Amino acid sequence: MDVSAVETYLTTLQSRICERLELIDQSAGFATESWDRPEGGGGISRVLADGDVIEKGGVNFSHVVGSSMPASATQHRPELAGRSFRALGVSLVIHPRNPHAPTSHANVRMFMAEKPGAEPVWWMGGGFDLTPYYGYEEDAVSWHTQAKAACDPFGEAVYPRLKQWCDDYFYIPHRQEPRGVGGLFYDDLNEWGFDQTFAFMRSVGDGFLNAYAPILERRKDTPWTEEERQWQLYRRGRYVEFNLVHDRGTLFGLQTNGRTEAILMSLPPLVRWEYGLTPEEGTPEARLMSDFLPPRDWLGVAGSTTSS
Repeated sequence: MDVSAVETYLTTLQSRICERLELIDQSAGFATESWDRPEGGGGISRVLADGDVIEKGGVNFSHVVGSSMPASATQHRPELAGRSFRALGVSLVIHPRNPHAPTSHANVRMFMAEKPGAEPVWWMGGGFDLTPYYGYEEDAVSWHTQAKAACDPFGEAVYPRLKQWCDDYFYIPHRQEPRGVGGLFYDDLNEWGFDQTFAFMRSVGDGFLNAYAPILERRKDTPWTEEERQWQLYRRGRYVEFNLVHDRGTLFGLQTNGRTEAILMSLPPLVRWEYGLTPEEGTPEARLMSDFLPPRDWLGVAGSTTSS
């Protein structure tokens, strides 16, 4: 098990993603800040703010160690409570300025739980998901096509299982609605062995740019109105609600005394809430709710047409 190879891959992935996004935006670059964690480890935070294309984007690498597993990490593995831990990964969120360009999130990570006299227990997790504010079938289909391509070398059953996992995870119970159009999500993956699981991490990490960059380039210059901007800000509120109330990664970072600025970099710079807002039937906003957010078999959609 080569943890150093995982760390090298992750830091290289962070750089490649930032370089590609800077090429798409061209008006701003990622500021870089290295940080140390008092309990052990640290990370590299890279944030692009106020770009013409990307209103706010963060791509973080972290490698932290601690003496006791936090509750968020032992929720599904109570037998590991009390072990020391090591966690490393890359996590990113991109919030475009244009309401027609979707927000995207991705992460790939590895955990290791250790105690004297016992073999380390390790697993990997990650995935990527898409949160549009205006629905385009072309985007949803291409997104899921790339998600499937990342999974295909590892078996036909992988994409359907991880798509379902993503649909189930990125769901806002108190709103009774999904956060977006899904993608891939997996956790506690180790049954393939280290080499195969690490290969899958690389396939998912590399697949993110293949999936997201073409969509961002396609939508970044779409004309938009102030009314569409206000809808985007309202829907961003759902993103904030999920991340602060339900997201296990956010909870893990806060429970392990991580760097708060890096943990909360996923939040958008501007957002709004409005009481009881319901879009008018037949509008693009209503179609987002009725035609795009409910889980669908996007690979079974015929054609690639827009809905707004």
